[in-house]
Amino acid sequence: MRRKGIFSLMIVSVMITSLFAPTAFANENGGGVQLADDSLSAVLIERDTGKVLYDKNSKEQLPPASMTKIMTMLLIMEALDEGRLKWDEKIRTSEYAASMGGSQIFLEPGEEMTVEEMLRGIAIGSANDASVAMAERLAGSEEEFVKLMNEKVKELGLKDTAFKNSTGLPTDNHYSTAHDMAVMAKELLKYETITKFTGKYEDYLREGSDKKFWLVNTNRLVRFYPGVDGLKTGFTSEAKYCLTATAEKEGMRVIAVVFGAPTSKSRNAQVSKMLDYAFSQYESHPMYEKGRVLGKAGISKGSEKNVEAVTSERISLLTKKGEDIKKIEEKISIKKDLKAPIEKGDQVGTLKLIQDGKTLVETKLVASEAVKKASWWQLYKRSFGMFTRTE
Repeated sequence: MRRKGIFSLMIVSVMITSLFAPTAFANENGGGVQLADDSLSAVLIERDTGKVLYDKNSKEQLPPASMTKIMTMLLIMEALDEGRLKWDEKIRTSEYAASMGGSQIFLEPGEEMTVEEMLRGIAIGSANDASVAMAERLAGSEEEFVKLMNEKVKELGLKDTAFKNSTGLPTDNHYSTAHDMAVMAKELLKYETITKFTGKYEDYLREGSDKKFWLVNTNRLVRFYPGVDGLKTGFTSEAKYCLTATAEKEGMRVIAVVFGAPTSKSRNAQVSKMLDYAFSQYESHPMYEKGRVLGKAGISKGSEKNVEAVTSERISLLTKKGEDIKKIEEKISIKKDLKAPIEKGDQVGTLKLIQDGKTLVETKLVASEAVKKASWWQLYKRSFGMFTRTE
């Protein structure tokens, strides 16, 4: 974390009723438990903390197939959150997008669908044509969109992922890892609306027309495993059967990733086994919801003098089943010397939850809204003390 220009706004000791066991993760990474013995690599994490509960070759670089679309959906959701895209905006399909093979919703050149419809096609039906159409809308071309994908990879600190397209269709030097895919899924799940799409088992497009199209989720666990509401399957002859799944139970959300299973049945069985393990062995203790205001950041030369610093995601602590929490120290650091313009979602600070000197959670605090540069007239009034009155 960069510490220049950051000062500690407050340090608060929070007393939470009971004891937190320092040995809570003695069985971390599954211990001797074999949960994914029939796959090339796998990982299981708790979403809020990112804590690894099971690991098998999670840094091995492998083709991700259509799990690539987790990054595509992440960039779509970011654009929606920042207002660069609207749910009801109509997206026109290019000839190139319509030419995509593999999984598709059979878009025709010139056909228009809303962003919401395109996202349903991607999330439920793994539509390659819709993925490319959205990539072209956001970046002008799929090639430029891929640059944005790889920039996001770097922003997330991932070292073993390189994307060459927005779909996961086979191509050279297109790879990721179970670890990296779990981190991308964790980031995507900050946008809680996404599971309304990825969690649907079936849906329809072009309703009311003679081209009504039935969507069936490629992730069958959405229907057959209680609590599963995403995220993305993948299959090519090279990648074999892959799945990044997420499920929530009793307030705890976990992410399970499998690469290179020999069959879809084996893939689903291994992911189910990982989910069973997580929910039987661990429990989550919610601390803050996404969007909780934890301070204000001063903005130099902004249309507003400050902006609220809010949590960028849901924040929880994790323990083994039956173990509780004791004294937690909360440390909030707010950046100083921030200058307008500030975009909604820009990092303006950091929250740490600390126990006995050990950081249990570290997460970004972000701007709750955009702050534009102040006009010359606003700056003029401020310089003469006319912006506000005091008595």
